[in-house]
Amino acid sequence: MVREPTPRPVVVVEAILFFLAVSAVAGGVGLIFGSEMFPSEWLPDIPLISSWLVPGLVLGIGFGIGSLVVGFGMVRRWRWRWLGLLERWTGEHWSWTATLAIGFAHMAWIGLELIYLPSYSLLQAIYGAVGIALFAMPWLPAVRRSLRVTSATLAR
Repeated sequence: MVREPTPRPVVVVEAILFFLAVSAVAGGVGLIFGSEMFPSEWLPDIPLISSWLVPGLVLGIGFGIGSLVVGFGMVRRWRWRWLGLLERWTGEHWSWTATLAIGFAHMAWIGLELIYLPSYSLLQAIYGAVGIALFAMPWLPAVRRSLRVTSATLAR
C-alpha cells in the first residue's frame, strides 16, 4: 500500500512537536541542574514547589519526551492496541488527541508562568504560540483527514 504524501499542515504540526521535544528536554535539564534563567529566589512565590526539580521533570519528560513520542507516532502512524478505544471514540489516530492534550497543557504551563514568575520573556510568547498551534492545528480539515482512522485500520 502506497501512502499519500503528507499534507503540509501535518508536516507543520510534526515539526512543532519535534521543536517542542528538543527545546523542552533542554529546558528540563536546565531546570533540574540549575539555570541562571530560573533563580531560586523565585521559588517562595510559587505554590507547591520548593525546587526546580518537579517543573524540570514535567518539562523534560512530559513535554519533551511526550512530544517526541507523539511526533514519531504521527510520522510513523504507530499502532498501539491499548489506544484503540481512544481511536474508536475520536475516529482519529491517537497522535491527534495527544497533540491536542499537549497543546492544551502547554498553554496552561505558559499561563502559570505568566501568573507566578516575576518577569516575562519573549520565550513565553513563542511557547505560548507553540501551545496554541498544537491545540488549534489538529482541527484543520487536512490534518483530520490525514489522521483519520477507518474501521479497516481499527481491525488491525
